[in-house]
Amino acid sequence: MKPLISPSLLSADFANLQKDIFMLNNSVADWFHIDVMDGVFVPNISFGFPVIKAIKKHSKKPLDVHLMISKPEKFLKEFKDAGADILTIHYEESTHLNRTIQEIKNLGMKAGVAINPHTGVYSLEDIISEVDLVLVMSVNPGFGGQKFISGSYDKIRKLRKLIEVKKSKALIEVDGGVTDENAARIISSGADILVAGNFIFSSPNPSETISSLKNSAMGQKEKAIIT
Repeated sequence: MKPLISPSLLSADFANLQKDIFMLNNSVADWFHIDVMDGVFVPNISFGFPVIKAIKKHSKKPLDVHLMISKPEKFLKEFKDAGADILTIHYEESTHLNRTIQEIKNLGMKAGVAINPHTGVYSLEDIISEVDLVLVMSVNPGFGGQKFISGSYDKIRKLRKLIEVKKSKALIEVDGGVTDENAARIISSGADILVAGNFIFSSPNPSETISSLKNSAMGQKEKAIIT
């Protein structure tokens, strides 16, 4: 599988969001990453249902929706109706994780589980075979533009080993501090999907930056296959 790039719209131009959506449609990006924050689970507030619906209306690529909210199980159908294709909830905020994962799948979405920097990989041992995606937070969630936590490389490697041992088909997504300087190492550690926000949207040419990030990731993946 070739590495996927999922640009985070949290760093897009909110005053001209349609422009950035069109840019992503015409770029080599694979998904649209949408961070939903409620000001309770994380100290910030972001997108709601009307904005997601507006993004879906113009997007030509899957919506990768990451819920950083309290009691996500209360809103699963609303996110499906808003246009989510992949819905990721946090391990730390899910009392009945298995049930919620199954409900997401029953609604016709891919189901993901996210883990914060302090949460160990083996917390997912009993659920890893049920999920389509695991999102490794490589920064503390809530704000864009943070520095990549270096211990995340080892965490990704441990997660890849767990996936292989459990014969899971889950993909590994990494979010936080991703740039073209660390993309190759993240992919070689075992990741499949890179989320980047500030790095892409603060650059002079976001579309070219997405291509650069993808080339860095693909180059490492091809190297791993050859060796």
